Amino acid sequence: MTYVVTDNCIACKYTDCVEVCPVDCFYEGENMLVIHPDECIDCGVCEPECPADAIRPDTEPDMEKWVEFNRKYSEAWPVIITRKDPLPEAEDRDGETGKLEKYFSETPGQGG
Repeated sequence: MTYVVTDNCIACKYTDCVEVCPVDCFYEGENMLVIHPDECIDCGVCEPECPADAIRPDTEPDMEKWVEFNRKYSEAWPVIITRKDPLPEAEDRDGETGKLEKYFSETPGQGG
């Protein structure tokens, strides 16, 4: 099992999760985070830390696409281990549907 970040992170990018991760398996894009599925140790401490409820276990239905999505971008984006402020529109975008199609950016974040 692994945990993955889903589309509710897009345009929010809360980073509370990165501070509690014991293995530093979060990677930062311009407007979201992902988890490297091969580095995640399945401890689950990140899941309750996410204000947007964007972190899910891969054992939930229809998570295969998110495992591959997280794998792809964790191999392209820089690691993030330090909490940062969420995006300015985070509160307004939290829970919005269709965020992958509307807002997702493949651009790497700053990392750090």
